[in-house]
Amino acid sequence: MTTLAAESSDLLQHLLLDRALKVVIVVVALGILVLGMTVVWRRVGRAKERSD
Repeated sequence: MTTLAAESSDLLQHLLLDRALKVVIVVVALGILVLGMTVVWRRVGRAKERSD
């Protein structure tokens, strides 16, 4: 019975690590997206100011 509990614990640890890695990937991707959108927003804003 202890081997089954150990396997279950290992599986749970693996699933939690997998979920944590996916969350980190999503957060990093969102950060890069926000940074990119900010750069584009500023460049578009400057282009509009120059043309006026």
